[in-house]
Amino acid sequence: MRYGRVAAVIVVFVAILVGEWLWLRGEREQAAVDGLPVVTTDAAAPGGPFSLVNHFGEPVTDQSYRGKYLVMVFGYTFCPDVCPTTLNTVVAAMALLGTKADAVQPLFVTVDPDRDTPAVLAQYVASFDSRMIGLSGSPEQIRQVAQDYRVYVAKGDGGGDAYTVDHSAFVYLIGPDGRVLTYLKHDATPEAMAKALERLMTQQTSFGSQWN
Repeated sequence: MRYGRVAAVIVVFVAILVGEWLWLRGEREQAAVDGLPVVTTDAAAPGGPFSLVNHFGEPVTDQSYRGKYLVMVFGYTFCPDVCPTTLNTVVAAMALLGTKADAVQPLFVTVDPDRDTPAVLAQYVASFDSRMIGLSGSPEQIRQVAQDYRVYVAKGDGGGDAYTVDHSAFVYLIGPDGRVLTYLKHDATPEAMAKALERLMTQQTSFGSQWN
């Protein structure tokens, strides 16, 4: 009888382990389908506090947006293709969210503070959506936020004000506590972005680490 009980306990224990493994596998597979890589919480993870200036000329920090889900895009107003395309995707995703978009704040952070003054950003973001906020700052402030969010930035060729700026183009989805939850590539569809935001808002989590 004793051996039968031990065997039964072992069977139950194995069943629990298998169940947990299947659950975790299911979460990872679902994450792959939804395209929601998690950002780890260690010191190397992107994100962190920032101190910038919004397009109204007002000083703001990361604390200014607590309680909102943030869609943060890095770029610049002279960007010929990727930036406007990405911002149009953000606007379309907001439309797909409907009333849920009230919980979301889109932010456009310039990587070109020399040309993108608050006044320039004000005109630029208004051409996309009145809810979008443009953020600029001193070269030092922009350099710091780009470094903290692991954004590659390099001034390109061109004389005078005709230069380009090479930069990485991830779209960061940030939780109400200010932590970067996940990211999407700049070519994500509005549907994928809206789905990602909805899932984060309903489950308060994200899945599968793929940050390089």
